Amino acid sequence: MRVDGINYELDWQEFTVGSSFFIACVGVTAAKERIERKMARLGFAVIVKVVVEDGIRGLRVWRKKR
Repeated sequence: MRVDGINYELDWQEFTVGSSFFIACVGVTAAKERIERKMARLGFAVIVKVVVEDGIRGLRVWRKKR
C-alpha cells in the first residue's frame, strides 16, 4: 500500500480482528480514503482515526468485526 509516497508492506493474514497499525502521513484525508478503499477491497471492516503518536501525525487503523 502506498501512502504519501511511501510503500508499506503489511502482512494481511496477521491483521486480525482487534489488531491495528499506524501509518505516518501528512495528507491524512487522502490517505484515509485510500486506506478505506483498500480495506473494502480486502473485505475488512475497519475504524480509521487521525492520531498523533510519539509526536508524529498519522492514521491508526483498527480491524473490527463486520
